[in-house]
This record gives sequence, structure tokens and C-alpha cells, in this order.
Amino acid sequence: MISDFLRNRLLLAFLLFLSGCAETKYVMHLDPDYRAASVARIWPAAPETPRYRYVGQLLGEENFVSDDANNRNAGIKLFHWLVGLVGMGEEKIMLKRPQSGVSDANGRTYVTDISNHAVFVFDQAAGELLVWNQALEHKKFVTPIGIAIGAGGQILVADAELGRVFRLDRDGKPLGSFGLGILNRPTGLARDAQRGRIYVSDTHAHDIKVFDDDGRLLQVIGHRGEGDGELNFPTHMSFAGDKLYVADSMNARVLIFDAQGKPAGTLGRRGLYIGNLTRPKGVTVDGSGNIYVVESFYDNLLVFDSQKNFLMPIGGTGKEVGQFYLPAGVWSDQQGRIYVADMFNGRIVIFQFLGGA
Repeated sequence: MISDFLRNRLLLAFLLFLSGCAETKYVMHLDPDYRAASVARIWPAAPETPRYRYVGQLLGEENFVSDDANNRNAGIKLFHWLVGLVGMGEEKIMLKRPQSGVSDANGRTYVTDISNHAVFVFDQAAGELLVWNQALEHKKFVTPIGIAIGAGGQILVADAELGRVFRLDRDGKPLGSFGLGILNRPTGLARDAQRGRIYVSDTHAHDIKVFDDDGRLLQVIGHRGEGDGELNFPTHMSFAGDKLYVADSMNARVLIFDAQGKPAGTLGRRGLYIGNLTRPKGVTVDGSGNIYVVESFYDNLLVFDSQKNFLMPIGGTGKEVGQFYLPAGVWSDQQGRIYVADMFNGRIVIFQFLGGA
């Protein structure tokens, strides 16, 4: 049995070790294990011209690696042995049930996670992972789903259970909320930055509520039904090219509205063939005008061109690269990357659009 004298000496050595690592810098890697694979993962497969390449995935703490990670891990294990924590296990900070996300121009990706009741912030530039669970000063998130960049770089988060949209600053500090008493069960979020309008899909009210940047209700779009401009459990949304794209989930289609909230067409139809929709969830548009729809029932990411012609699928049920298990949200960034919230696999999968028609 280790003596008290030796234990104290080892504790002192460990503290000195930690002090020497105080300036350790971490780097965010997009799934380093898969990056080492010798076979490139591209879609469609040869001999077709590749249009998408697998970039990596966001998982949580495992994405952040330091140059002296081995030394630090050895020191941490030594400390756990000294204080009697050996065999008790260490729970890593990881995504569990990611819903949707957004990426900003500064290298940050924000992800909502309903099982963690929090927003995960993957900050590539700073090399750090942040977890925000405070909706207000004395209230924590319960079911955060929709997320968007608001005015002045604020982060907007729709919590379905709390029935509000919450504002956070860039450091995760709560700034207030809006929609209480107006929203029933808010899920999707999108913002028209040019006009300062925030769109909220109110799933159980079967409509889209439009607020200004101050949180004042301006307009209600749609009502329950199956006709033109009518909605049936709308979920995720995206605003691009002066158009609002809404996953009209139980009507098995994507509805498109113009900037004034008037119907401007539909995408997809109910069916059993690849390219048809059954339970659409996430929807986004990239810089080239391609439209992406998550077909959650069949675990596919469907790609359409700007004219709404079906181009190709990526997916299938599973946990391997290019497979999904009940995916939810999807979004794109300025680098032409497509992010898919692979909900029941507990990860965000990232693809790079390679261009081409």
C-alpha cells in the first residue's frame, strides 16, 4: 500500500506537471480516425464523376487533440490512481441526440442536442468545445431544436418544451427570449438577415410565425391542411435566395414561400422510390443553389438542383460513413460543406460539395 509520504510527493509532481501544461493548445480534428483511411469516401461512386467527399464528423470532446495529449493522459491517469478513481470511468463530453445546427463565418459550429439539453459549440479557430445549457439566468434548456444566427452575432435557440426562442451572446450568456404565450411548440428556425425577420416553425400549431429582430410578432404563415401553402407538422427550415424552405413533415413535402410569406412552390412528393419523401426533416440550400432534404424515415440525404430536379441520394440505414440512423437537421456553410445531424448515431456528418452540374 502506498505510503502517505510517497502519495504526497506524487501529488506534488502531478501538480507541477499540470502547471507545465497550462498553456497547452488544442486543435479541432474532424474525426481523425476516419481521416487516416486509405480509401476516399466520395459520392456518387466511380465511374460517375464525384460530387461530394466525406470530410469528417463532429462528436464532442474526441474532436479536440493536443500536441502533448499522450503525456497529459498519462498524468491524468496517474492522478486518478492517486485519488482512488481507478476503475470508476470517465464520462466524456459527447453529442447524444443532435437535432440541428448552424456554422458561422468565424469557424464556429453550433449544435442543439436534446438529450444533453444544451447547445454544443465547436470552435475550430480557438480549439475548444463549449457546452451551453442556460436558456435564461435561472432556467436551463429542456428541448433545444432550432438554431440560427441572429442580429449582431446573437445565437437564437428554439426550445420546443419551453415554448420560446432564446437569445444568447457569443459567450453563451442569456440575453432574453421571445414568443412566450404565442408559440406552442417551436422547432425550426431561420432568419432573413436582409429584412431582419425571424421565422419560427410552430409544429403543433401547424404554421410559421414571423418575428422581427426585437421579438415582435409580424405575421403568421399557413394553417393546417394539405393544400397550397398549408402545413401539417412543419419542422426544420432554411432561408436562402429570398425564399423560405419549410419541411412540411407530415405532408411529405418541402413548401417554399417568398420573402412576403406567399406560396412559391413545393419540392418532392410522397412515395416509395428513392427521391420521394415520407418524413422530411432538415432542409438547406448551398451557395450553388442545390437543395438538400433529410428523408428521416429512410435515412437518406436527398440532393436536388435549383430547379427542384432530383439529383442523387447519400445514405441508407447504418452507422458507417455515408449511412444515417434517424437523421434530423441539415445545414451548409460558406465553404460549401454540408452538415447532417445524424441523430441516433450521435454525430454531425460533414460532406464537401466538389462542384459541377
